[in-house]
Amino acid sequence: MYKVLVIEDDVMMSDMLSMYLSEEGYEVRQAELAEEGLRLAQEFNPDVVLLDLILPDRDGMEVCALIRDKSNVPIMILSMKSEVSERVQALKVGADDYMCKPFSMHEMTARVEALIRRSQLTAPETDSGKEAEEDGKNLIQLDLERRLLLVRGKLVETTFSEYEIMKLFLAYPGKVFSREELINAIRGFDSFVTDRAIDVHIVNLRKKIEHNPKEPRLIRTVWGFGYKYTADYSESNDSQ
Repeated sequence: MYKVLVIEDDVMMSDMLSMYLSEEGYEVRQAELAEEGLRLAQEFNPDVVLLDLILPDRDGMEVCALIRDKSNVPIMILSMKSEVSERVQALKVGADDYMCKPFSMHEMTARVEALIRRSQLTAPETDSGKEAEEDGKNLIQLDLERRLLLVRGKLVETTFSEYEIMKLFLAYPGKVFSREELINAIRGFDSFVTDRAIDVHIVNLRKKIEHNPKEPRLIRTVWGFGYKYTADYSESNDSQ
């Protein structure tokens, strides 16, 4: 049974979320305060977190960042704030999805299922439990068991979406992916996501894997189309 943590101070909303998710077969724990939610995020070990941005004791963005610092659990933001700037900021601090209130409970449960399903998907494991780059340079590897990146021998935590993008890049080095292809890879067709969201994920990934994120040599921009991954430094620098 998958576990869902709901951090929401509106008791009626929290109870409704719990009811719908319980009927779908999830084990649900609820927290009205940020501090309680942070404690349960560690003790309950949820498979997905539903997080309200407006909480009595802490800002939801801060809570999202704190959870992300300690865990790769998928985080879905639930908020009355519909501004694009709020969505972008949520992605920057580690959220994987964003729903504006009011929303369909049916859509919410479908998104929860999609987030958990994608977080559980892993490629076939090698004997070491890691998937190396095909070019053999081993600059970047995937730790499949812990869903972490191994960057030049050091473990680096990623969000769910960052990990999925990097897994796709490593599976097809040199292939140019459009933003739409990357959106479909990490979200499917049902969740809200924009080209801007993909750009944010790429910026964050570059900060984690590049020697100089301002002059990227691993994740290249293909102007007018999308992005590609390459560890071949000898390639002509026609993109950044």
